[in-house]
Amino acid sequence: MSDLVLREVVVGGMLVDVRASGGLITEIGRRLDARPGDAEVDGRRGALIPGLHDHHIHLLALAAAERSPMVGPPYVADTETFDATLVQAHGALGDAEWIRAIGYHESVAGPIDRWRLDAVVADRPVRVQHRSGGAWVLNSRGLAAAGIDEAADHPGLERDDDGRLTGRLLGLDRWLRERLPAPLPPDLASVGRRLAAYGVTGVSDLTPVTAVDDLAPLVDAATDGSLPQRITVTGGPRLTAAALPAPLATGPVKLVVADYSLPAIDDLVRWIRAAHDAGRAVAVHCVTRSGLALALAAWNEAGSRPGDRIEHGSVVPPDLRALVAAQGLTVVTQPGFVHERGDRYLVEVEGDDLPHLYPCRSLIEAGIPVGGSTDAPFGHPDPWRDIAAAIDRRTAGGEPLGVREAVSPERALALFLTPPEAPGGTPRRVEVGARADVVLLDGPLSQVLEDPSSRHVVATVIGGAVAPT
Repeated sequence: MSDLVLREVVVGGMLVDVRASGGLITEIGRRLDARPGDAEVDGRRGALIPGLHDHHIHLLALAAAERSPMVGPPYVADTETFDATLVQAHGALGDAEWIRAIGYHESVAGPIDRWRLDAVVADRPVRVQHRSGGAWVLNSRGLAAAGIDEAADHPGLERDDDGRLTGRLLGLDRWLRERLPAPLPPDLASVGRRLAAYGVTGVSDLTPVTAVDDLAPLVDAATDGSLPQRITVTGGPRLTAAALPAPLATGPVKLVVADYSLPAIDDLVRWIRAAHDAGRAVAVHCVTRSGLALALAAWNEAGSRPGDRIEHGSVVPPDLRALVAAQGLTVVTQPGFVHERGDRYLVEVEGDDLPHLYPCRSLIEAGIPVGGSTDAPFGHPDPWRDIAAAIDRRTAGGEPLGVREAVSPERALALFLTPPEAPGGTPRRVEVGARADVVLLDGPLSQVLEDPSSRHVVATVIGGAVAPT
């Protein structure tokens, strides 16, 4: 593999050349000598920064979302658009295909059940995923195609007052998947190119998979280079002691404190202890004040260890913030939701919680490490949108939301520069000996941060090679 030399780039305020060899940065200096076989990139005096790391993403769901209609905000704002989107998808698909729609939220499309979906598309199986990722709604044809009839008896199958299945499935993602036709292979190469265009060189996949085989598509894509980003994976409690396959790196154990089905505190304590006994940290999904309180109570009994983290931290009021700090926990948050969902939050969220939504500055000031993420496909996969939202804290409609939680542009960028094993830790640097995972921007960093956007990304280098975009 030839060396890569980035000419005339700005690193730490200095105009330099940077050489990458064997996947590492091996030289930084003025006017480095050319060597036979070198590949060169003209940096044109743009900033060279470490590659961005998205600390919470769902790669296979993102690949599936690439060919799934979005039926929630900001793309769908009312019931008419929701209906029109499903009808359009119906007309574009082959006879045997399901409509798989994502991002639904009742605030814009109204409540839905099997009969509501039947009224829009009756002669094709339809499944609609709630934007939380925790629920599906199937039409009648979909229930039949999945082999779910009125005699079905399984926790999570909702019924109405007359005992009829409503088509709503709560927390049954894997159970449903086992009843569906084999999906088309995920186009992870497309995901890799898209993320590289944003300057993303690494991701942490926080999907709580229950079987090692579920990771096979990621292993294949990482091995053949179609997904060039460095990938850290979690897995759920069942995989606590499993050896996760290379080249994937092993992250914390993912635990879910779901609003629709809160786990017993004894189960949470047991899962945390099991992970710690296996030498792994835990990452606990918490999106409500009560969910966070339950998780903290479990940590108080089980104890915490370095690397334990709270996913989302959607609501962290001062009293719980103090407990998070006392346990030495990290928070991985999504400031982009302030922009994407903020206008709905202003209407739906209780007033006492509004100032504490997706906090950032208050956590940092309390000594709590904070890492940034997109939660794609439940959020937009471009981290620069989250960076911008962390700075200005405004909704898509321009309304301020939690402005006291705003951070400086440099701190907002740093949310995505910390190592995968230490979100919110010391940001990675462009220096000799570091991995050659870097991003070339089209101007000085100070200028880019005045208008943070992925359009400033000129080239993304992963392992010393320019990644396709």
